Amino acid sequence: MAVLKAPPRQPKTTVVQLRLDEEAKIKLAKYAEFLDCSPSYVVMEALKLVYHKDREFQSWLSDQHTKTPESITKGDSFQLELK
Repeated sequence: MAVLKAPPRQPKTTVVQLRLDEEAKIKLAKYAEFLDCSPSYVVMEALKLVYHKDREFQSWLSDQHTKTPESITKGDSFQLELK
């Protein structure tokens, strides 16, 4: 048995480009500061929350289970741009 534990595995991430108005950018930065985390973490967790709470989206998504988006495939990258 190892003396030290291996660090937890970080989930694989993708870079996404995002355009925000100035107010949204400032609030995102402030919220990240408030939580002592990165803006990317705030966006990721906010999206998870929306996906979880939106029952209509969940229903729609379950109907889409056999379809894969043509414009977004595994391995594609996006850039998160917080200007």
